[in-house]
Amino acid sequence: MLDTASNRPDLPAEIARRRTFAIISHPDAGKTTLTEKFLLYGGAIQMAGQVRAKGEARRTRSDFMQMEKDRGISVSASAMSFDFGPFRFNLVDTPGHSDFSEDTYRTLTAVDAAVMVIDGAKGVESQTQKLFEVCRLRDLPILTFCNKMDRESRDTFDIIDEIQENLAIDVTPASWPIGVGRDFMGCYDMLNDRLELMDRADRNKVAQSIEINGLDDPKLDEHVPATLVAQLREEVAMARELLPALNPQSVLEGHMTPIWFGSAINSFGVKELMTGIADFGPEPQVQKATPRAIAPEETKVTGFVFKVQANMDPRHRDRVAFVRLASGHFKRGMKLTHVRSKKPMTVTAPVLFLASDRELAEEAWAGDIIGIPNHGQLRIGDTLTEGEDLRVTGIPSFAPELLQQARAGDPMKAKHLEKALMQFAEEGAAKVFKPTFGSGFIVGVVGALQFEVLASRIEQEYGLPVRFENSQFTSARWVNGPKAAVDKFCEANKQHIARDNDGDVVYLTRMQWDIDRVTRDYPDVALTSTKEMMV
Repeated sequence: MLDTASNRPDLPAEIARRRTFAIISHPDAGKTTLTEKFLLYGGAIQMAGQVRAKGEARRTRSDFMQMEKDRGISVSASAMSFDFGPFRFNLVDTPGHSDFSEDTYRTLTAVDAAVMVIDGAKGVESQTQKLFEVCRLRDLPILTFCNKMDRESRDTFDIIDEIQENLAIDVTPASWPIGVGRDFMGCYDMLNDRLELMDRADRNKVAQSIEINGLDDPKLDEHVPATLVAQLREEVAMARELLPALNPQSVLEGHMTPIWFGSAINSFGVKELMTGIADFGPEPQVQKATPRAIAPEETKVTGFVFKVQANMDPRHRDRVAFVRLASGHFKRGMKLTHVRSKKPMTVTAPVLFLASDRELAEEAWAGDIIGIPNHGQLRIGDTLTEGEDLRVTGIPSFAPELLQQARAGDPMKAKHLEKALMQFAEEGAAKVFKPTFGSGFIVGVVGALQFEVLASRIEQEYGLPVRFENSQFTSARWVNGPKAAVDKFCEANKQHIARDNDGDVVYLTRMQWDIDRVTRDYPDVALTSTKEMMV
């Protein structure tokens, strides 16, 4: 279809053609490979670099950290913008590893839809389920890609049933696989009555597409072996009988997900999925904010920071704030108000991303994601406007599940370590707490792999060997309540009190009993495991 006609006539054409989405999946479902192929079809790169290839060829475009290149996993969300036909795609690749889920949760506040990638052999896995629940909370439309069909896969109906049952969402097949594993030869495009055949010889080549006139067309028998044709006709007839037909409105409301089957590594099914994102994905949506929501068609520019990345370019100690534009038409050199500090800010060198590559952004529209290089003024949750006091809401910060004490390998460099830790706290890579009692810092993360990444980045980016040691504390909670009650509580519990990098009061706990005691003895004080990063 690929028609940019908008459902909302009041939306400027440039905004209506934007599709801003995240890719979510369990680790190893093939998300990064799919991202590569999106860039390939969008003309942004000439050849996809596979994650597990050797030497220089392994450098995938969306993994820019050394650790990502070494391990072949994504540990940081990255943004990419490219054109596909008349559409502008803003794609955010998120970490699949559960240890980095907080980065993913925040990223989902900056997109209008999600593409869920599942492995044909494994179906719905635990991390997929968690991320799906976050999408659900935000009513995000979801499009599904069932990957790795060229390997041994489960029965197609079983996969669909599992998605429907585990995720409580209607599933409608946009394509249907012909054969599985070694016999997988392509798909029947159920939306356009087309036969799509896979090219196994060239992984970067577009598969063959044959127009047919329904399943009874004799052309099917010319291209597909008799056993597979009979099975295809039977299964598609059953699917049309048993499964709901595609309802675009239901997709936009997040109640239904269309599913495409394919093999990203073989470039198969990817183009059909991209066409699906263009046709059924939403235009830029209204953004929640206080004291009022922000509509994309408003002429004044607003945007919010959902991610900060330090040292994307190791040659420069840079910090780039990823900003999702919520409204208006942004032009380079514009003066915007930094709402938290109430100070004006001239944006002279905004960038558009292609993973670690960047180009100067002369202009951008609502729905786009731009990078603003800065020296620490911009934090996650900050709102930028053309003067109005608006604050975007709903960007979460979660209490860490693991706490450790950070120590510099060289005690003379403790000050340098403090600077490095604060930098990582501001980009959301870890929580850093300064206890009011005693010295040093306590670092909190969601998953153990984050400590490894932090130690590696501190050594590589700052030349500081660091070690993480066990802490007596096991969890942290933010302290809220009337000032007098909080002050009294802090005075009585000095050994448990710390401040986070924003200066907010945190209660460090050793066991559940500590939390229960506060609830019992201090009814005016509330302990919370999340805080909203609205600043």
